[in-house]
Amino acid sequence: MVADRVTREALDNVSVKLGGPADPKLPPNSFDRIFMMHMYHEIGAPYEFLWRLRPSLAPKGLVVVVDADRPIMEHGTPATLLDCEFKAVGYRLVERRPMPEVEGYLAVFEASGPRPEPEAIVPCTGFSKTKTP
Repeated sequence: MVADRVTREALDNVSVKLGGPADPKLPPNSFDRIFMMHMYHEIGAPYEFLWRLRPSLAPKGLVVVVDADRPIMEHGTPATLLDCEFKAVGYRLVERRPMPEVEGYLAVFEASGPRPEPEAIVPCTGFSKTKTP
C-alpha cells in the first residue's frame, strides 16, 4: 500500500525497500530518514538488522519506529525493549511520542558513537516475547 501511494502521489524523495530478516538491504549513506512502520516486531534478528541498517544512514540521518507498545507475540514491541536493542547497537533515543491511535508510540533514534563490532553487542535480557517487563 505504501509503495502504491508513493507512486500515485509521485513522492520522488521516498523509497520503499523490502529487506530480509537480518538485513535491510539498503545502500550505504543513502537515507536521511528510515521509517519502520508497524514492522519492527517482525524482524527476526534485530541486532544484526540494526547493525546492517546503520551504514545506510546519511550524516545526521534518523531511524523512526512506529509500533504498538505491547508484547512481540501480540504484534508490538515494548518501548523498553526497543530502546535497549537500539542502544546495544550504538543508537541514541532522540524523541518518543505516544500515539494512542495505534496503542503505541513513535520513537526516533540517531547513530551515536562508533558502530560496535558484532561480537561486542550485548543482547538485552529480562524481556519476554509474551509479556511486557
